[in-house]
Amino acid sequence: MKYLPEPSTIVVNVSHEDLDGLRILHISDLHISKKTSRASLEKLVDVCDGLSGDFVALTGDVIDAPVKLLKDKLEILNSMSSRVYWISGNHDIFYGLEDLKKELNNFIFMDNEREFFTFNEKKIHIVGLPDRFSKFFKIKRDVDEIVKRSKENSPTIFLSHQPKDFKIAAEANASLFLCGHTHGGQIFPFHYIVRLVQPFLKGLRYRDKMAIYVNSGLGTWGLRHRYKAPSEISLLKLSYGE
Repeated sequence: MKYLPEPSTIVVNVSHEDLDGLRILHISDLHISKKTSRASLEKLVDVCDGLSGDFVALTGDVIDAPVKLLKDKLEILNSMSSRVYWISGNHDIFYGLEDLKKELNNFIFMDNEREFFTFNEKKIHIVGLPDRFSKFFKIKRDVDEIVKRSKENSPTIFLSHQPKDFKIAAEANASLFLCGHTHGGQIFPFHYIVRLVQPFLKGLRYRDKMAIYVNSGLGTWGLRHRYKAPSEISLLKLSYGE
């Protein structure tokens, strides 16, 4: 996370009228490491707290190193005053999800969980799934239960790390599916490789009545560079009936 991009506002058409006007600040794939500067995290917190989002959705891969090496930096991130809903990414699980949860105790952890957010006196249903990588660490993905409970409530915003989980979100009758993981390809022409394993690379898509947003993320993996895949902070403005 060498620098922070200017936040962009994206209008997302949604199929449920109760979501009209809701503003979600979507960030993903911070990949905080020993080389991540404290200044960049302080600026990220200021940006998130300064924007007019109703809440923040953080769709995984917060860290890219063991938690014990990042506590001072995670303390900065945890100081965010905005309400933050987050789910695990594969790097979070690999480097220690339980320790990360302890450090981010100001955030609302959404793996296999559902929460209600009140907007315009209406209840918005938010659900999340652990990353698919969780099976290698014997972490359960409660897909059947999440789908069942989601169908009982509407409207639903579904959080997961990888775009390929959009089919589960659709089965759960979600109005909006938010994810990350791809880094938008990070370095062209790796975009084509990502598209072999993920249904979407970046940006806004629609499948039937569900809107999908794939965030390109803020950090990098492996090489600390991006090419034709800029990082992003996205303020999603939901609109019904346009």
